[in-house]
Amino acid sequence: MSSKGYRRESFQSSTSDEDLVEIAGGALDFSLTDDDPPLDREMLGGFSLYNGGGMNGTSHMMDFLEEPLPGVGTYEDFNTIDWVREKSRDRDRHREIASKSKESTWALLQSVSDAFSGWLLMLLIGLLAGSLAGLIDISAHWMTDLKEGLCLTGFWFNHEHCCWNSNETTFEDRDKCPQWETWSQLILGHGEGAFAYILNYFMYVLWALVFSLLAVLLVRGFAPYACGSGIPEIKTILSGFIIRGYLGKWTLIIKTVTLVLAVSSGLSLGKEGPLVHVACCCGNILCHLFTKYRKNEAKRREVLSAAAAAGVSVAFGAPIGGVLFSLEEVSYYFPLKTLWRSFFAALVAAFTLRSINPFGNSRLVLFYVEFHTPWHLLELVPFILLGIFGGLWGSFFIRSNIAWCRRRKTTKLGKYPVLEVIVVTAITAILAFPNEYTRMSTSELISELFNDCGLLDFSKLCEYVNDFNSTKGDDLPDRAAGPGVYTAMWQLALALILKVFITIFTFGMKVPSGLFIPSMAVGAIVGRLLGVGMEQLAYYHHDWAIFSGWCSQGADCITPGLYAMVGAAACLGGVTRMTVSLVVIMFELTGGLEYIVPLMAAAMTSKWVADAIGREGIYDAHIRLNGYPFLEAKEEFSHKTLAMDVMRPRRNDPVLTVLTQDSMTVEDVEAIINETTYSGYPVVVSRESQRLVGFVLRRDLIISIENARKKQDGIVSTSVIYFTDHSPPLPPSSPSMLKLRSILDLSPFTVTDQTPMEIVVDIFRKLGLRQCLVTHNGKLLGIITKKDVLKHIAQMANQDPDSILFN
Repeated sequence: MSSKGYRRESFQSSTSDEDLVEIAGGALDFSLTDDDPPLDREMLGGFSLYNGGGMNGTSHMMDFLEEPLPGVGTYEDFNTIDWVREKSRDRDRHREIASKSKESTWALLQSVSDAFSGWLLMLLIGLLAGSLAGLIDISAHWMTDLKEGLCLTGFWFNHEHCCWNSNETTFEDRDKCPQWETWSQLILGHGEGAFAYILNYFMYVLWALVFSLLAVLLVRGFAPYACGSGIPEIKTILSGFIIRGYLGKWTLIIKTVTLVLAVSSGLSLGKEGPLVHVACCCGNILCHLFTKYRKNEAKRREVLSAAAAAGVSVAFGAPIGGVLFSLEEVSYYFPLKTLWRSFFAALVAAFTLRSINPFGNSRLVLFYVEFHTPWHLLELVPFILLGIFGGLWGSFFIRSNIAWCRRRKTTKLGKYPVLEVIVVTAITAILAFPNEYTRMSTSELISELFNDCGLLDFSKLCEYVNDFNSTKGDDLPDRAAGPGVYTAMWQLALALILKVFITIFTFGMKVPSGLFIPSMAVGAIVGRLLGVGMEQLAYYHHDWAIFSGWCSQGADCITPGLYAMVGAAACLGGVTRMTVSLVVIMFELTGGLEYIVPLMAAAMTSKWVADAIGREGIYDAHIRLNGYPFLEAKEEFSHKTLAMDVMRPRRNDPVLTVLTQDSMTVEDVEAIINETTYSGYPVVVSRESQRLVGFVLRRDLIISIENARKKQDGIVSTSVIYFTDHSPPLPPSSPSMLKLRSILDLSPFTVTDQTPMEIVVDIFRKLGLRQCLVTHNGKLLGIITKKDVLKHIAQMANQDPDSILFN
């Protein structure tokens, strides 16, 4: 066999740990441009091509047990890590450090440093994530206001900051000041009239198009992985899958910049989901500073779980909600130690963001509200109705968005991502400008909808008829709605229609796009409409049975802002299927601790209704759409199949490819590697007995053979490979043997052919296995891989099993 051909067929073949057969697009790239390099890459870089004949000279045996090879134990792109092996390696490393710590003071200090490194890493992640979130918040606020005008005292001030120090601002027009001028005032010298309106309209649309064009071009040109929310991919990576570059430095830089541009463009998206991706990028990059995280993929995923918690903490100002979100929604493996460290990382991130004070109100929470009226038990009925709406809308959105994304993938539409972004931005901006509730940023809209009208409020939503003489404190009685409220109602209804439909086409485009804020906006609009309706009903019909006893005339009974808050939680729950973390995020987000029960009722109703229509949340649906090998831990496997029904080889398939422990030459093994694309091979005593010895990975095998050809004298194509501890003495004329016992997994997970698949699926979920060998009376029969399990589950659910493929 030629050396060139062997190199191409070995290192550059497409292999997969999920399938042990073939997977498209999994080529291993050793170029130094990768964001997330394989471990010990610098030691791999010097490998040369195989020479067919080996080396002559004095023969000696290299025992790989004494000299571990660089690159052995690492993983190729689009492969799944071996959780069991990674945890075992970390335990061995920890035992070695603990035993050495008793020998000297220096070793003891190293042991303390190793134990403290996890907390130091959490501190760094919190500081970096909090700083980036503050930068994104400030930049997005400024650039959003830039679409409408400019501050004369300093172009870097947004509208609110520009008017803070103005002495010429009246209370009625607190959002207007001479220092802030609209584009028509800057260009034409006046802001009134049809032409001024048209010019402002034109500049709004133009800036939106410029921002979105820059965002999509930067994503497409520098970091394709920076698009979307990132949470489906984060969930897949945390389950053990490797997507190199997804959490790299270029992705972090481009995602940070384009997230600001995308939010500022006015598209129906939020920055909160992508901030989880940004925080995980910070965690992954900082992991390379510490050896125990850089060289262990399982330990790194513990750090990424904590980073996801820090991401939600800075996104919403909700550190406890962030920890629960990581536990409930994204993490696959979440030990108690990770819970504490996630809490610490979320705390540091929130403290850093609070120090930066991006909202300028000295508060950490995004939508701080103060409701002065307690809710009544009978109000649970409209709260549950909001939950039903949230579940229905969540299911409608998921089905519609997945159908549109599938169309994007399978038609020519997917070939024109820049054009798609420009068209959606243009439609959004043109429809949004005439309506003040869609023109403002979505975060400002939600804040206004959550607001409880007081004496000092000047919003249209608070233009009630004031027919009272005095009030006690801040409590205003229920009043008749004025013309401003009715105007706001139909404007909000139009805003609802726009948000409901435009979000379907926006989520999934090639720009960073979060789903938390648009979902909350839909729910908040519906909630506010229902709240105002209930308020007016109570005002005009306070003598009805449902209001008698707790809502007398002139009392402050109904709080429309509370309905908006409950509606926001219901719609977000319907889309994401979060429950516990959602409620905690909502009360941290608003400061409304008293209203946990309404939030819980709406969240649970929303989840029940949505689950009755379809079991998947939006992130799980996108995982399935993209074919990521993710084994959902929340679903039950209820079918009565056995391991022998799923394992391969099946009937009429070629026999299982195996290696023998002491009778195969280097040439034989190279031929098997050349002829197959499996990513691992069972090792048996002999082909006749089929008694299992262990399992060896293709990548480890290739690296070990190549290294031996280069560094071990006498290794030629006819050298025998031994996977045993002891080898027989060789005649003087025979070539050197090659011992590869150290790369052999001596404890591969095995099940019998009669094991129920229910147990096998549970084993794969709980242990994070890549493959499981099937035996009968101690003899090797076949193999089940993670991808086999996923395909079997798809078949049982009458889905296309070939969709389980990373694409």
